[in-house]
Amino acid sequence: MATSNGFLPLLSSHLRPSANSRMMWSCNQSSKPPPRMVISCSSSDMLPLPDSTNFRTQASTMMPFELQTDEAAMSKPSYKWRRVLLKVSGEALAGDHAQNIDPKITMSIAREVAFVTQLGVEVAIVVGGGNIFRGASWVGCSGLDRSSADHIGMLATVMNAIFLQATMESIGIPTRVQTAFRMSEVAEPYIRRRAIRHLEKGRVVIFAAGTGNPFFTTDTAAALRCAEINAEVVLKATNVDGVYDDDPKLNPNARLLETLSYQDVTTKDLSVMDMTAITLCQENNIPVVVFNLTKPGNISKAIVGERVGTLIGRTWHSALTD
Repeated sequence: MATSNGFLPLLSSHLRPSANSRMMWSCNQSSKPPPRMVISCSSSDMLPLPDSTNFRTQASTMMPFELQTDEAAMSKPSYKWRRVLLKVSGEALAGDHAQNIDPKITMSIAREVAFVTQLGVEVAIVVGGGNIFRGASWVGCSGLDRSSADHIGMLATVMNAIFLQATMESIGIPTRVQTAFRMSEVAEPYIRRRAIRHLEKGRVVIFAAGTGNPFFTTDTAAALRCAEINAEVVLKATNVDGVYDDDPKLNPNARLLETLSYQDVTTKDLSVMDMTAITLCQENNIPVVVFNLTKPGNISKAIVGERVGTLIGRTWHSALTD
């Protein structure tokens, strides 16, 4: 099809040739090659091009996925982390261990997550299951092998995830649970692109059932999901203030370490995360923040990038200024 330089709307839906039209149609009548349509237009028949100002305005409305005004960009929050992976251990959910799950803890998590999501921060969560069933500690009992024990532990994480989802939705936070193996009656299967889309729409996504494979911890699942959804940091919420140079429960003079390198964690054998999780974070340049879940405000502080607990993989200055 040959046209003069100009703008033509779609012929099939907008133009109807008439006797008064100056548009002439001619077709090659030979059998070979197949009939070819030729359109000849005079300049007086062309629709006028919009002026440059209106054209730019229309273009900005026609391409919402690519163009953003400077005002829209400036309205975004200036927090350090825009998408985070919050890792909540099962022991932290148990609170004072009076019962498997402490509703006060889950409500505290929900309220602080609600606060940061309203600021535009995207939050994904990985939950542990040690408050209900820790697979590694049950291996050998009644002939229970490691694979079966780990699968039971994965089911425990699903129970925690559903409880946390219900708590969040009770205060108006749209939440989705995705599991590493299919449980379609109670949760979505884990699909990376769907999870990212949920986050983009402002929903909180809770990843349950670990990696879906035995012999891997939920810490490894947190590092893996963080890398998959392109989150910027792993926030590990525990029941201690951070990483110490000694056990603070046994040594009252133990010192809180504000920053650590990945090598420090591996060489000093610090019980922060398992080696697979730390290695995965190191290979993908993912910082890890370890902080106390039970202190009010710590979750929201960690999510928006304030200094709290122990930072692994970077210094606080580089983390807050990069």
